[in-house]
Amino acid sequence: MQTRAVYLNGPRDLHMDALALKTPGDGDVVVDIAHSGISTGTEKLFWSGDMPPFPGMGYPLVPGYEAAGEVVEAAAGTGFKPGDTVFVPGADCFTEAHGLFGGAAARLVTGAGRVTRIDPAHGAEGALLALAATARHAMAGLDKTVPDLIVGHGVLGRLLARLTIAAGAPAPTVWETLPARRDGAAGYDVIAPEDDPRRDYRAIYDASGNAEILNDLIGRIARGGEVVLAGFYPQALSFAFPPAFMKEARLRVAAEWTPEDMQATAALVDSGALSLGGLITHEAAASGADTAYRTAFEDPACLKMMLNWKEPA
Repeated sequence: MQTRAVYLNGPRDLHMDALALKTPGDGDVVVDIAHSGISTGTEKLFWSGDMPPFPGMGYPLVPGYEAAGEVVEAAAGTGFKPGDTVFVPGADCFTEAHGLFGGAAARLVTGAGRVTRIDPAHGAEGALLALAATARHAMAGLDKTVPDLIVGHGVLGRLLARLTIAAGAPAPTVWETLPARRDGAAGYDVIAPEDDPRRDYRAIYDASGNAEILNDLIGRIARGGEVVLAGFYPQALSFAFPPAFMKEARLRVAAEWTPEDMQATAALVDSGALSLGGLITHEAAASGADTAYRTAFEDPACLKMMLNWKEPA
């Protein structure tokens, strides 16, 4: 069995290729992908060659961890059947490339425990569930404080803001340095950092991935406040100790989502409490992947690029 897949041979060396798939085993499902998203965080670092050592890292690789499609084969006992619409967070199912993260392909083979059944009415937005679950994971839990300041109004920042409002918490402030990205807010304000005089935030969530602003963020929290690192940072992080000492600052690194986060997030979307609308700004046929990836990484107007695997190759 073969599939069309995005093949990243090395930094900035990306094209569409035909790859062989591993044979499905017990507990596996085979999914024909309709849409896959391009991440401007981790995927960009793999594409540019700037990703620091990472588990499973190696070229060539198939990128992508945001995919949605239809089950076409399901082993007995998986709980799935052909025709089910599912979200797939990537797959390590290629014989000729690393599956890191392995979601940018027309067909995937993966364990049933990794996929989530979703409403087919979500269409391309169903592929956004990984980012929404990542935002939920950063916020959920008894020992966590919802953000009152979010840094970055990209897709992750918007989802953090929407989840804060959905939780019934006061609307957060959002910082965005690019004027073109300050639109699209619903129920919260988006401002330039230099226009914000506050220095008493309880919880600042950084979704920018910019390690150079950590000192500024520590200076903006109240005593005992928290800075949550919700982005991905290729370089080493550092900060001046005295200001953090005076503030008794807390730093927290938000990890990837769990199956519980995915189920809870899917339920929020299905109930209408969380909208995924307005986040996909660009869509391209998968056959034009090289151009699509460059647009996603280099065009600031592109919030989320979605590859359509159902258009003719």
